[in-house]
Amino acid sequence: MPKAVAQSPSQDLDTIINSWKGKHGSLLGALEHAQQSDPKKYLSEGTLREISKRLDVPLSQVYSVATFYSFFSLKPQGEHVIVVCRGTACHTRGSLVLLNEALARLGIKEFKEEEENSVTSSDSFATIRTVACFGQCALAPVIMIDGKVISRMTVSKLVSLLEKLKKGGEA
Repeated sequence: MPKAVAQSPSQDLDTIINSWKGKHGSLLGALEHAQQSDPKKYLSEGTLREISKRLDVPLSQVYSVATFYSFFSLKPQGEHVIVVCRGTACHTRGSLVLLNEALARLGIKEFKEEEENSVTSSDSFATIRTVACFGQCALAPVIMIDGKVISRMTVSKLVSLLEKLKKGGEA
């Protein structure tokens, strides 16, 4: 059986851009797929420049879109991404406690939520992000782990999920 040949990141980016070129929503689609295909789940400066050039969209517009939507990241992400909702309902139901527990369990001592909404552990195991609202207030507090939204989160459920992730499992 022939060995599979891994594509280089630039080949992946070529494929992504070509699949979106000329389509409605091409910029958002290309950015989303480029980030998802990156091993560190982020948009590098080179990726932004290449998308700008190939889609014939000004770099300032590409950057504006990439920084407007909280889904996009311009910094390398950890192996797992934990997003904690900090909306009013989640806050009043304990999301700050959840955020602090996750930070402590991942050994992250410095995180100023008012300055930055994202921090990655020193071992790149996880990135913790905050968002203003998931829009699931009735199910508060809500977090998302690796794209899976989990409602009515408790500290004990969070601790259990983090341990499962550390053992190679999924949320």
